[in-house]
Amino acid sequence: MPGTSVVRPPYGAWLTSLRDSHAGEGPTRFVCAATEYLPGLFRSGGRRIRREAPGYPDRVVEQQVKLVVVTGSGRSGTSSVAGTLKRLGLYIPQPEVETDERNPRGYYEPLWVAEFHKWLLNPIPVRTIDSRPNAGKIAKKAVTPEVEQQLREWLREQLALVTERGETQILLKDTRAYWVYDLWQRMAAELGAQLTSLTMLRHPAQVVRSRDAAYLTDMDRGFRQKRETTNVAAWINAAFETERVTRGNPRAFVPYYDLIGDWRAAMSRAGTQLGLTFNDTSGHHPVDDFIDAGLNRSNPDWEGLEVAPTLVDLADRSWDAMNALVEAPGDETVMKRIDGLREEYVDLYESAAAIALDETTAQVAKVRKKLKARLAEAEAEIERLRG
Repeated sequence: MPGTSVVRPPYGAWLTSLRDSHAGEGPTRFVCAATEYLPGLFRSGGRRIRREAPGYPDRVVEQQVKLVVVTGSGRSGTSSVAGTLKRLGLYIPQPEVETDERNPRGYYEPLWVAEFHKWLLNPIPVRTIDSRPNAGKIAKKAVTPEVEQQLREWLREQLALVTERGETQILLKDTRAYWVYDLWQRMAAELGAQLTSLTMLRHPAQVVRSRDAAYLTDMDRGFRQKRETTNVAAWINAAFETERVTRGNPRAFVPYYDLIGDWRAAMSRAGTQLGLTFNDTSGHHPVDDFIDAGLNRSNPDWEGLEVAPTLVDLADRSWDAMNALVEAPGDETVMKRIDGLREEYVDLYESAAAIALDETTAQVAKVRKKLKARLAEAEAEIERLRG
């Protein structure tokens, strides 16, 4: 198109709209390079494979791309299972989140996806695991047409890229994904891909200890005790939310113990449930060198954690219910059981919030007082500079 520049969506463009990020460059048309220059060869969400079949020698069969969303409570083994799936042949959009001291073995997480969810959820704010029963609704309200367009453009590009590579399975790991799973579901359906999910399960006591070690070592005991209680509640709420939003889609639940104990059996079961294909695992496999049973350094008990017995009991029953989905992810009896536990959790949360109402009000007033004092100092400094 004369006078029009073609721009491949850059990484980081989700921080502002793609159109605004190229303001001043003249008329701009945003396209997917593969579909622009090879029209008719590629179709979003699948690749065309020519197969000879009886009576249909020239028939073109469309092979749908699967999006495998790996999620679960933070510190539950999502990086381990994502690294396993990558070694089994699934493609991770590049670049990936870099390793750090908290996870030196790798996150196996597309950087764009991680930054997209942070950009969307941090300002609200909705935590990676959040104890508020309405956190999912809060996240859903943050999804605007602009947000949808950011994901649509990126996902369209990724589908074109994997089609060109001959791939049909994309691995999308992020522990925040379940908060906006319906957004991913809409975009996948629109672009002709199939959305599936793999949720890692790890006992809440283990998750809380692991989060303590990773994030709270510099905090005083009082704060750590409060955060332990919040994180147990958040684990329960996140489990319920993940289970609820993935109903009706192909899904798998993988206990962390199963993964590190016998990864072949765990991945075979999950792969069958999701309709995935893996490379040959009959002999020694790179996953054998990757999975380390020694990574499980925490016991599945509550010793040393100061959490109210009522919350502990609910967490244990929730843990049992989620594990009942491992063999049968679509068991309606179990889902009804989880619905009942969710109602029980909401009642407990609302009672706790009511009990703490005076404390919450006092903390809000304290913060407002500090902000007013800072504002007065800033105004005084401005007047001094003017004078």
